[in-house]
Amino acid sequence: MAVRKEFRRNRIKQRIRKIVVGEANSPRLSVFRSNKGIYAQLIDDRAGKTLAAASSADKGIAETKVSKIEQAKLVGKAIAEKAGKVGISSVRFDRNGYLYHGRIKSLAEAAREGGLQF
Repeated sequence: MAVRKEFRRNRIKQRIRKIVVGEANSPRLSVFRSNKGIYAQLIDDRAGKTLAAASSADKGIAETKVSKIEQAKLVGKAIAEKAGKVGISSVRFDRNGYLYHGRIKSLAEAAREGGLQF
């Protein structure tokens, strides 16, 4: 079952990545979800650089004892703050093949509340 699930996610991921391309003024907000944590990056695909990153392993977030969905909200707020410091207000959301619910949805909503537009 795991092989079919991973294959399905990769197909969705390829479909999304054909359309979503990050640029300097509007980078790609890429989200990776593991069993233990969640990670977000702002990526400029044209230059091949990561502009900002936040994860549940960061100091302020890892020390809090909250649920995974609450962790995702904290990561969303953190990536929005870091984007503001770099001068980014608009991004393109790359959910990386994951379904838009649960932790992915809470991260996206928290990033929107933090000031990112997508």
